[in-house]
Amino acid sequence: MKTDKKYPRAFSHIGITVPDIKKAVQFYSDVMGWYVIMEPSLVKKEKETAIGQMCIDVFGNDWEEFEIAHLATSDGIGIELFSFSHGVKEAPAFQPFNTGLFHFSVQDPEIENLIEQIVAYGGKQRMPIRSYYPDHKPFKMCYVEDPFGIVFEIYTHSYELTYSSGAYSSN
Repeated sequence: MKTDKKYPRAFSHIGITVPDIKKAVQFYSDVMGWYVIMEPSLVKKEKETAIGQMCIDVFGNDWEEFEIAHLATSDGIGIELFSFSHGVKEAPAFQPFNTGLFHFSVQDPEIENLIEQIVAYGGKQRMPIRSYYPDHKPFKMCYVEDPFGIVFEIYTHSYELTYSSGAYSSN
């Protein structure tokens, strides 16, 4: 059935490939506070189950097994962690000018504390904390890396508040 209804689709989840699933689950649950909704599990290439067939459809035939875990943020967004034994274990070079996923972002009003925790777990702070509207609004941001080299951004305030009508005005 075709429909011409236009409405904003909800964001469901993001998939992140990591070199060590157990360390990634620990980092994202301990530091980010995300809920572990499915502990790391092994998925094997097979056509007998719906999941097995779906994975073959997505990944092709050049794999035998991988590990997967599912986490969720406080607002219900899913974080799907994957670890492939035959995959490259280093994150690709940061290339924001090329087509592809550039980063994802999380929100925490205590940005300084979160950055300290990220660094303590082996991550990196990529830049100083910056204010969008110094002396006018308390909106801050910073780019960081998790311990695996995956780049993400931290906001102190919600996306729509930061960029809403009048957000760039100084009054």
